[in-house]
Amino acid sequence: MDHFFNPRNVGELPNPDGVGRVGNPVCGDVMKMEIKVADGRIADIKFMTFGCGAAIATSSMVTEMVKGKTLEEAMAVTNRTVAEALGGLPRAKLHCSNLAADALHRAIEDYRSKAAGSQ
Repeated sequence: MDHFFNPRNVGELPNPDGVGRVGNPVCGDVMKMEIKVADGRIADIKFMTFGCGAAIATSSMVTEMVKGKTLEEAMAVTNRTVAEALGGLPRAKLHCSNLAADALHRAIEDYRSKAAGSQ
């Protein structure tokens, strides 16, 4: 509940290195995560989420879990680790943790794609 009532890292980054967008048409949740990368680590991360309390809480938790981590460590974050970090989610809301992990992974993939293109 704390991550819903007091979400961390909400907003947008100026000139993000990677952006991940995901949505679930069934429930209407939409998430965007932006990352800044320095020396192979997530130096900063922000999110914007339109959705239920669980979607906001999982987005917030993901940003806290990966800030300062290597890209490989961040890619290892799963829906299960997000749900566990929050102390569990109701079965009907587990898809929210999938969305948050997916948005993070897409932001990293976006960053890697851009970095490979600039070499």
